[in-house]
Amino acid sequence: MIGNDWDNVLKTVWDSPGFKKFMALVLHEYQTKEIYPPRDHVFEALKLTPYKNVKVVIVGQDPYHGVGEAHGLSFSVQKGVKIPPSLQNIYKELDDDLGIKPRMDGDLTSWAREGVLLLNAVLTVQKDKPASHRNLGWERLTDYIISKVNQKETPVVFILWGNFAREKKKLITNPRHLVIESTHPSPFSAYHGFFGSKPFSKTNNFLEKNGIQPIKW
Repeated sequence: MIGNDWDNVLKTVWDSPGFKKFMALVLHEYQTKEIYPPRDHVFEALKLTPYKNVKVVIVGQDPYHGVGEAHGLSFSVQKGVKIPPSLQNIYKELDDDLGIKPRMDGDLTSWAREGVLLLNAVLTVQKDKPASHRNLGWERLTDYIISKVNQKETPVVFILWGNFAREKKKLITNPRHLVIESTHPSPFSAYHGFFGSKPFSKTNNFLEKNGIQPIKW
């Protein structure tokens, strides 16, 4: 499925009749509707960030629903696509926090390769219909993925932005890990707790304190 150590971590899922039935449902959606991201990018977050490399998890809700935007990483859009408002605010906070100037595109692949698991709770969406695949079944898989990361012996930072992501806090029970939470970076809530929360420096300080190479944001 993935081509790295996630296949072993998630073997019981991949082999289960329930998951195979669910993936048949997802395939039917792709065959009958316009679904994003492209099929070969559905598991991009897991492909780019092997289990053993996960240092940080940033939980998103579901993929962007516009043409050419989603490519399997939470908050990220493909090169050449206009940077969404939430990601613009993430870049603004990164600049204020660490002095890292906003990049010219919204592709966060480099973060994923650094060990940041950019995981949406729902991995697919129908064109122009946000949250259209919520409750389709993805949440069972992604909650399980979060619970497996929670079991890691090496410390991990979980970044939870907004009420939806913060609901996942109940899955993070390992005292080795750090949870950083705030309001969502969207224009509707960024000024109510996201701006000034300094998630990037807090993450790197925690990683360094635990002898782990910090993220090159």
